[in-house]
Amino acid sequence: MTGPRVTSGADSKQTYATPPEFIAAVERRFGPICFDLAADATNAKHARWYGPGGEAEDSFQQRWHPLRGLLFLNPPFGGIAPWARKCAVESASGAKIALLVPASVGSVWFRDHVAPHADTYLLNGRISFDGVGLYPRDCMLALYRGSTPSIGMWDWKRDTIYSPWGGSIVTPTP
Repeated sequence: MTGPRVTSGADSKQTYATPPEFIAAVERRFGPICFDLAADATNAKHARWYGPGGEAEDSFQQRWHPLRGLLFLNPPFGGIAPWARKCAVESASGAKIALLVPASVGSVWFRDHVAPHADTYLLNGRISFDGVGLYPRDCMLALYRGSTPSIGMWDWKRDTIYSPWGGSIVTPTP
């Protein structure tokens, strides 16, 4: 269930795994991942996950907010809007969710379900989801945690967050 569409076409693979070096950077910066919200046995980023073979097949039918700790979500990139909407709803009830998606800041789903609800970290440093080539688009990590939304540029390889206003370094707490 997790991962980007790397090729075009209706039958494009949507199950690429998030690379371990990116997961390590997320956990160093924002705390340990306690649940993967859209995975399967080959790409889960935690021992507990929703998806085929996980604790429940359909993540959308589950309540995420009772899960404690940082929840990770790298949804299929072919349909992000319902995932972003679910993140906004569940975070309003207390869920802390890290959503990894393309940086589509001009999209309706970003306008309605990310910008007003989550800290947005534009990723500096492309990600290789297949272990071979870099994903050809910029990505972002939206962190839903019930705080006043902010935006920054995260150099995840150096673990440095830059403010878009004047280049000062921002160091949020997990």
